[in-house]
Parts: sequence; C-alpha cells; structure tokens
Amino acid sequence: MKYKRLTKEQLEELHPEFINFLATQSITADEWDTLKKEKPEVAEDEIDVFSDLIWEGVLNKVEYLENVSEKHMHLFHLTEKEMKLLSVRILNPEIDLRTEIGFGWFKRNYQSDFVEYLTASKAYGEDKNVDKFEIIKQGAVITKGELYQWFEQIVE
Repeated sequence: MKYKRLTKEQLEELHPEFINFLATQSITADEWDTLKKEKPEVAEDEIDVFSDLIWEGVLNKVEYLENVSEKHMHLFHLTEKEMKLLSVRILNPEIDLRTEIGFGWFKRNYQSDFVEYLTASKAYGEDKNVDKFEIIKQGAVITKGELYQWFEQIVE
C-alpha cells in the first residue's frame, strides 16, 4: 500500500464508489462475496488498491492542511511546486490553542511578544502526494485555507 487503508466507516461512506471500482475490475457482487470467504487476502488487496485510489484523488486536490496543538499552529499551503509553511508558537503557558478561549486569546494577542511566527517553504520530493500524506499522518487535517490566508496577510 502506498498510503493507508480507509477505515470501515470511510469504506461504508464510499460504498457506491467501491461498487463501481469492483465493476471496473469485472467483479460482481456474488464474486465479491465469494472472494471475501474463499480468498480473503485477495479481497484485502482490492480494498488496499481502492484505498490508494481514493487517497490519490484526495491528495491531488488538497491545497491546505492545518495541524494545531496546544502551543503551535502549523498551516500549510500546498502549491504546485512546493509546500509553504506558516508556523505559530504561543509562549504564554496558560494558553491552549485547541480551546475556544485559547484561540480567542490568540486572535486578540497575535501581535504580542507571546506569539512567534516562522515561515518556510520546501520543494516536494519524488512524489508530492506522499509528502502531503506524511503531513496528514502527523496529525494535519485538510482545510479550505482560511486561517492560512488570514495569517499570510498578517505576516506580510
């Protein structure tokens, strides 16, 4: 597998797409049931291939990722040629960015000495989707980029 197998919930959500995928493999519903019973390893392989196809499609489209922890925000803009990072670090020990109160404090105090900013960019490796997936594996979530764009205006 190139990425990660979809969860049971994700597979259930993508059931119509999975049926279409099996159809492209010329696998009928009856054949699928037989495969699951008699050759579970082949059925598992089909699920893995489908999972990779779904991830590939998602990763091709993703433009922004966010990873927010107690004291840090890592905001990524995934352009065609590179990954851009806006990083925020909170030095106030009483603030947790994951809470509404903590994030509210940040919005009011983003220019204070208790907030540090860092920007960076990095070219993709051999496979940019693998690079994107690594960021997701580390806890980032896909977003529309509103927070990144807001920060970009502040930092400039």
